[in-house]
Amino acid sequence: MAGETVITVVGNLTADPELRYTQNGLPVANFTIASTPRNFDRAANEWKDGDALFLRASVWREFAEHVAGSLTKGMRVIAQGRLRQRSYQDREGNQRTAIELEVDEIGPSLRYATAQVTRAASTGGAGGAGGPGGGQSRPAQQQVSEEPWSTPGSSTSADAWSTPGSFGDDTPF
Repeated sequence: MAGETVITVVGNLTADPELRYTQNGLPVANFTIASTPRNFDRAANEWKDGDALFLRASVWREFAEHVAGSLTKGMRVIAQGRLRQRSYQDREGNQRTAIELEVDEIGPSLRYATAQVTRAASTGGAGGAGGPGGGQSRPAQQQVSEEPWSTPGSSTSADAWSTPGSFGDDTPF
């Protein structure tokens, strides 16, 4: 939407994502990303850590279940989303303000690690991170078999992308 503050944060998860369910049964995962800048100190001829930014983040619906099942404490992640400001009263009655990240996309950073991606079977909802569910509803099996990146054997065996190790010079499309 116009006027929203969209940012990208690279950092490490400080704990496993906490998966909870609202009273209506809606899944939500909350976690904290710690982003620490590193700068080279020429006088000392060494790298030094700057002040860490600890940013609370949340994801909703099926996305929350994917995050909770895929990411763990200490993982370096790249997250993109919208900053949200929330005001509340603490236990002493003081007015407080919190800035949180409503995540639109998140994944592991591959700078110092590798990852294996597995396409999740869809339940039909195509809503965003915090937006209402919607989109086209199709049975999960039908949807997976129509996707070119689906698991091996789920579509025709002539699909070069689904056959590991069968690399050629020709593009399979």
